[in-house]
Amino acid sequence: MYNLLIGGAAGQGIDTTAAILEKLMKRFGYSVFTYRDFMSRIRGGHNFIIMRFGTDEVLSHSYDLDGIIALNEETISIHEHELKEDGFILCDSDMDTDDKRSIKIPMNDMAKEIGNSKVSGVIAIGVILKLFGENADNVEEVLRGFLDEKHVDVNVKAINEGYKTADKRYEKLEGRFENWMILSGNQAVALGAIAAGLRFYCAYPMSPATPIMEYIALKSHEMGVVVEQAEDEIAAINMAIGASYAGAKSMTSTSGGGFSLMVEAFGLAGITEMPLVVVNVQRPGPATGLPTRTEQADLKFMVSASQGEFPRMVIAPRTHKDAFYQTIRAFDIAERYQIPVVILSDQYLGDSSGTVEPFDISGVEVAEPLREFSGEYLRYRYTYSGVSPRLIPGKSENIVAIDSDEHDEAGRIIESAEIRTKMVDKRMKKLEMLKEELIEPDFIGHDDFDTLLIGWGSMYGPLSEAIDMLNSAEGERFAALVFGDVFPLPDKVLKEKAEKAKNIINVEQNATGQLAGIIREYTGIECSSSVLKYDGRQITGKQITEKILGGGSNG
Repeated sequence: MYNLLIGGAAGQGIDTTAAILEKLMKRFGYSVFTYRDFMSRIRGGHNFIIMRFGTDEVLSHSYDLDGIIALNEETISIHEHELKEDGFILCDSDMDTDDKRSIKIPMNDMAKEIGNSKVSGVIAIGVILKLFGENADNVEEVLRGFLDEKHVDVNVKAINEGYKTADKRYEKLEGRFENWMILSGNQAVALGAIAAGLRFYCAYPMSPATPIMEYIALKSHEMGVVVEQAEDEIAAINMAIGASYAGAKSMTSTSGGGFSLMVEAFGLAGITEMPLVVVNVQRPGPATGLPTRTEQADLKFMVSASQGEFPRMVIAPRTHKDAFYQTIRAFDIAERYQIPVVILSDQYLGDSSGTVEPFDISGVEVAEPLREFSGEYLRYRYTYSGVSPRLIPGKSENIVAIDSDEHDEAGRIIESAEIRTKMVDKRMKKLEMLKEELIEPDFIGHDDFDTLLIGWGSMYGPLSEAIDMLNSAEGERFAALVFGDVFPLPDKVLKEKAEKAKNIINVEQNATGQLAGIIREYTGIECSSSVLKYDGRQITGKQITEKILGGGSNG
């Protein structure tokens, strides 16, 4: 497995460089995981991308670097301490560094000779291909996949010129991932929504959720999806609720700050029992916080958002593949239970990209509202399951009445204490059925473990790597549970594994151990210690390992 860092200032083209390189490496058969670390600036500031690739599936990033592609000197000074002893620094000949590991090539001068000063990073791609024993024969085909026609020739020339300047350094590896896809977590959510039958999408741009809107808008005409950029998040969620009332599968997405504005309307979806999917791609708060960084600090907010009590589900995708299938499932659950469902992603998963096996949607089914109803129609009829028949207004002779006030079975406003109690009980019944189809957390590691690590969502990749590292070291045996369904909390496997554990450590990207708190509240199971990270940067498997073996704890 190899690990490269591409660094430079915003505006220097590092994202384009990484996008081309990851597609080429996937084409050569590698599994790829690309982690993006951007400052909140259009120009300037230090940005970098870490691309990890190998012949086994890669699900997380690492700071142990085999190579640095430095598009400015700042990248070298910041990251050279992370470079392995036998690693390399690929940089321009004019850069001031005396590091013996540097490979200096006049990339800037070469770019000017080619006729485009912005292709220095693409020249570096040619050098990388040569270093890793790959060929540059098919780069044109890859470039035509995502570059404008007018830019293809100059980029092909840049790669070929870079290729000529280097010598082979690493043995070529044979991978099996050439026919897999590369996509980001946000793109996976967007594709999942489209596969589920999305017909109306509305949002206000807010990083790091904006790429979901961009991707759906790109595919909207082809897929028959109406996309609306609203004036704010309040309008976005209310429009999505209205579209759902009219029978369209609807979704909105935002980050924590935008969801704060959506909260009252989120409650409207709850009391009107309206199917709705809301995506929260988390970033550090409060307020603006760190808009281009990552965190897992919105979990308890999602569980309790809006005044009053009503059923909802919170799903935290664990991988890019999981993001696709869980989004489809979110639509199905929203329709069948007539509840709002939150997909709780984060910047790390949303903005990172990775290789994903082609999706299989042959067995995908998403529930639909009723088209016909015989007898007296009552929108909020009391039922054993709590789920009432739902007709689409205008599709039958029946009146479809809903209201944001408390109401009776027909949807008429009431003040009755008895009916109020029955309506709350009716809505909450849905949770009892929902609990029967929750997906238990993934178990990773040895069955005869001593220490159990617990995490959720995007912690899956780092925790998987940490378990491998911990179990290869001397001492205790380790295992992990990584939750995807986080509310309602699936607890069967948790209780079974917790009974065997001598120690339970929660590993989360927040300051208060929010999942540990939910586990304690609903099961009484206590975590003995915590590994918590909340500086806006995703924890790695190695960092988890060092923290645990070092005996450190944040709580």
